[in-house]
Amino acid sequence: MGRRGGKRFQRGRGGGRGGQRPERADYQEVPKQNELYEKYYNDLGIVPLEERSEFWAALKRELPNSFRFTGSKGHVLHAIPVQQRLKNHYIPEITSIQYEGRAVDPPAPLPWYPDELGWQMTTPKAVVRRFGPFSSFQKFLVSETSVGNISRQEAVSMIPPLLMEIRPGMTVLDLCAAPGSKSAQLIEMVHGGEEARTRKILREIKKEDGREISPDGNEITLEIKAEERSGDWSDDGRTTGLLIANDIDYKRAHLLIHQMKRLNSPNLIVTNHDATIYPSIKLPSDPIPHGAIAKGKYLKFDRILADVPCSGDGTCRKNVNVWRDWNPGNAIGLFPTQVRILFRAIQMLKAGGRVVYSTCSMNPMENEAVVAAAIARCGGLDKVELVDCSNSLPELRRSHGLTSWKVIDKQGKIWTSWQEVEAARTASGDTGASKLVEEMFPQSGEATAGQKLPLERCMRVYGHQQDTGSFFITVLQKKTELRARGDGEASSTKGQASKSESKSSIMAVVEEIEARPNGSNAIEHINALDDIAPPQMSDGDDDNPSATARQNKENAPSYAVSREKRELDDMADAEMATKRPRFREEDDGPAPRGAEDRQVHYPPPPGAELELTRHISRPDAIPKTPEAIPVPLPSQTKRRNNQTFEEPFKFLDPNHADLDAIFAFYHINPRFPRDRFMVRNASGNPVKTIYYTSDLGRCILTENEGKGIKFVHCGVKMFVKQAVQREGTCEWRIQTDGLPILEAWVGEERVVRLRSRKTLKYLLVEMFPKVGGTGWQELGEIGERVRDMDMGCCVLRVETSEGEDGFSERMVFPLWRSLSSLNLMLPKEDRKAMLLRLYNEDIPLEDHSKDRHKVQDSSSSIKGGDSLIIGDDEVPADGGADPSINDEEIAADEEGMDVEGQAAVELDVALGNKDEEDVDLETELDLVKGPADV
Repeated sequence: MGRRGGKRFQRGRGGGRGGQRPERADYQEVPKQNELYEKYYNDLGIVPLEERSEFWAALKRELPNSFRFTGSKGHVLHAIPVQQRLKNHYIPEITSIQYEGRAVDPPAPLPWYPDELGWQMTTPKAVVRRFGPFSSFQKFLVSETSVGNISRQEAVSMIPPLLMEIRPGMTVLDLCAAPGSKSAQLIEMVHGGEEARTRKILREIKKEDGREISPDGNEITLEIKAEERSGDWSDDGRTTGLLIANDIDYKRAHLLIHQMKRLNSPNLIVTNHDATIYPSIKLPSDPIPHGAIAKGKYLKFDRILADVPCSGDGTCRKNVNVWRDWNPGNAIGLFPTQVRILFRAIQMLKAGGRVVYSTCSMNPMENEAVVAAAIARCGGLDKVELVDCSNSLPELRRSHGLTSWKVIDKQGKIWTSWQEVEAARTASGDTGASKLVEEMFPQSGEATAGQKLPLERCMRVYGHQQDTGSFFITVLQKKTELRARGDGEASSTKGQASKSESKSSIMAVVEEIEARPNGSNAIEHINALDDIAPPQMSDGDDDNPSATARQNKENAPSYAVSREKRELDDMADAEMATKRPRFREEDDGPAPRGAEDRQVHYPPPPGAELELTRHISRPDAIPKTPEAIPVPLPSQTKRRNNQTFEEPFKFLDPNHADLDAIFAFYHINPRFPRDRFMVRNASGNPVKTIYYTSDLGRCILTENEGKGIKFVHCGVKMFVKQAVQREGTCEWRIQTDGLPILEAWVGEERVVRLRSRKTLKYLLVEMFPKVGGTGWQELGEIGERVRDMDMGCCVLRVETSEGEDGFSERMVFPLWRSLSSLNLMLPKEDRKAMLLRLYNEDIPLEDHSKDRHKVQDSSSSIKGGDSLIIGDDEVPADGGADPSINDEEIAADEEGMDVEGQAAVELDVALGNKDEEDVDLETELDLVKGPADV
């Protein structure tokens, strides 16, 4: 759900930011009473009278825990083993517990969530803390969450992505994404069926080449058949869709990246923008005749999630301060922002596309009123349709949307109609309703072009219906392209003319700028905004300013500090930085003429630099006048709010020497694309890390470079540079993040196949086991293979096989063969999670590199020229490094970094305390010591 705005639901108006834990109250100690809160919703009649006592009783109980199995790359196959572990081991243990004369309720699947991937546990915390099996279950949850197999997410927040109906190849936008639980659901859907498609393509390729391919398994075979009917096969089975996840808060955008990195998607872009004015993203222009001017082409989305900032009064089961601090001003202040976000989302949709609008509020001012206002601004039901989702998720109990409601002002007075407000203002100059606007009330037919809005198609979920929090969801479908009414245009009622002149929409501004003559310069493009939509001047005493003006007020009370998103569990909520609307800082210098009250765009909006991307047919057409001053690129200016400058994305030449060496060493199939590898530095040289993204991601990044779009993340780490011990060894190792994308395309020369559970357990427990001497004999069926393999990175494929010592699921890992040892390139958390899941053992890991360090230290007293022989390792007597100690550097970012440590490091990167690529080669010791305070 979106961040919660308005007054902060805790004591005071500050706090909770800057790395400090927000103030939290014990749920049991806070009285669950708020007269105004209860009176308003009772008067609204949001639930039938016979359900009212059950409704309030549920809201006063603590919220149950819930979690979701994350199907890697969009299907449930990788979630099945983890899910089976829960069903076969932990649930029987928990059901054996007797408490107060009856069996304890175990975790149970949410009946409405497909494939039993969503679960809920209603057991009280007092019982959980008392019995041992719950401790074991808790370790399981923490372990699988740390490696990305489980996402701890509130049940109702799982609903919006399920209603988006994402299909292969779609482009999706999550406008208010942090901390990322819903974005994780979306990216899984974007990758739906990808593994089955690529497996089928590779089977055909390797059959032609006469090479071996791993068995698919029954599940993959069935999915291939399903994908053959409607799958996305255009890019050798790879997903061509894209998810752009956006958040207005820079720090939270990086926390979003941390949450999403566990899914390792090359089809993800993270941006840092205000959702109300989200910029248009330029795409490469279509081919044009010689001498013609290219028309701008912009990205339109198939699906958009607008999980907007809200008052969060439906979260009182988790956020106990709602009971203490709720007031009606929260919803009033957020209404303009919510309308503008939904309005902008509809603009960016393709015709036929869908936007899902959701909040964790029960207030109709934030829900049905916002939906009605956005539809009215877009031209009514001829342009935008409210989708009937009554047949979706049939097991989900829900209520219909409200078609009539009352509005409460900041003083707690309830108004039944807009006419009543106008009459009070006329008669007595009532100031209590000064912030109310007509759109907050149920719309008349004339306000929606004579059409009655079917608001009953909206979906309301209340806490008593299936023991959850409260939530609002609606699905809108764009029927045709539209010219949306501007933010300041009031609805036309009773045949009267509009109360203010129509202001141009964002798209109209872009189109007008594009239509300017070819010779126009960049400064003219910036000033075009004033020509098209002159700024409204104000004397500062306006009691009803526009939404834009209110947002630009630095201390606007309606946008006070907001609270954390509800997806996270209680502890995670306390740790997360809060998410709130941000206000543009004013420049120290005088504003340009006529721009004193204009919304500040920083960096400049895409329209400001359209000239830089035009296809100029003649070189002499380039203006050379002094006025043609280039717009400064972000690299020339420090980010606002002390944000660090984001390194640019630079794509490598497909024939780059490093790519040639990589493809040759790993024998990568030539059909794997070479034009999607990139680095993050201004020079464009592969220094430490090579990233990989999708084809659409490449087009977006290259076409919008220097256009003011704030990209903070794209793609996955595919290769990391490593100092090697032998000449001729490839210095680029495959990173765990990118291995699932690349492994099937790697030649057999760099593949090791494992089929024994005993051998895999040995590799999980033993870090850096010996290969030299007789050490290879301890490695089971892979011993001879790794003994004879050249030094460097290779791919370990765990194949399915029958029997007690075999595996039912196919797995793949990066493996490093050093001069005399071997190492499975897995973080310690992943190793422990797999030992627990596959072997039901929680045992300590053995790090043999520490033994070699001890020998190295003891060698310092030996005379120069002598050496110690340890198996086949030579440790120079002068105290020089053991040749195999580099294994620790290799594993630095993949071994031993816990989730909190990794999040801290990434936050340091976000704040500029560390360089992102430098982190790759830091040792485990450096990482766990902790980053600088933030």
